[in-house]
Amino acid sequence: MNLTINGATRRIDGPLTVSSLLDTLRLDANRVAIEYNREVLLKADFAVVELHDGDCLEIVQFVGGG
Repeated sequence: MNLTINGATRRIDGPLTVSSLLDTLRLDANRVAIEYNREVLLKADFAVVELHDGDCLEIVQFVGGG
């Protein structure tokens, strides 16, 4: 399926949930915020929201530092 992730189109084998996409991208679900088709997702929904061809996601990673 084709997904738009942070403005770039990527071909990803599906079916996927948001959680499984994060695993595929090697991102820690505890360190990201996600907007899915212009709606902010709660972390509790990552495992149940299924992705479909044409979906758009913005993934913001939290980075610590000083």
